Amino acid sequence: MRAEPLPPSLRILIVDDHEIMREGLERILADADEQWHTIATGNGYEALEVLGRQAIDLAIVDLAMPGMGGLDLIKRIRAEHPEVAVLVLSMHAQEQYALRALRAGAKGYVTKDVAGVELVKAVRKVAAGGAYVTPGLAESVILQLHSDTALPRHYKLSDRELEVLRKLVAGDRLTDIGEALHLSVKTVSTHKARILEKLELPNLAALVRYGLEQGLVDDAAGNADASALGA
Repeated sequence: MRAEPLPPSLRILIVDDHEIMREGLERILADADEQWHTIATGNGYEALEVLGRQAIDLAIVDLAMPGMGGLDLIKRIRAEHPEVAVLVLSMHAQEQYALRALRAGAKGYVTKDVAGVELVKAVRKVAAGGAYVTPGLAESVILQLHSDTALPRHYKLSDRELEVLRKLVAGDRLTDIGEALHLSVKTVSTHKARILEKLELPNLAALVRYGLEQGLVDDAAGNADASALGA
């Protein structure tokens, strides 16, 4: 299917909790020599407020954000603002995150280590009605979609459980996880118990070991490097 032409003045919403990343993205898009207008917000709740009061063509969404996570935001955008295309910009280079984002309703997935030129290419493609996945991930995503082999056990986890798992693997305390995800300690503890059950693991030590082996380390707390995007 041929993509529709881009609107003459693309309205882009950037959603990322790191100020340095937001500023870097705005500079990259401003240097794209296009008539693009950008608005930047630091979390999903602010993003929904913006979407509720003005027209947006494309939302660039980070996955790892405190409070409302990127996957939850994508689902809200898809349900409440289906006219808005979503492009995910994430630090996660594993196909499982791309698959979850695409299934949630995103039309594109690029990693934060891409050059600015690739990001601009992805914006143009997704905003025009197409789809885009970072080339390094595209093949593995397609293979995973059509694979008959058994998926790793953590694929059975819900999006929220995966978030909790990553933070547990990073060594975060239940109270810290609750504050970051806006959950009670009791709810986090319940998620932990369900994760252990679904992964068939006996204790936290085994869970951490499994998470490290699978590359499930929470990197949301680290500052994003805007220079990786050519900013």
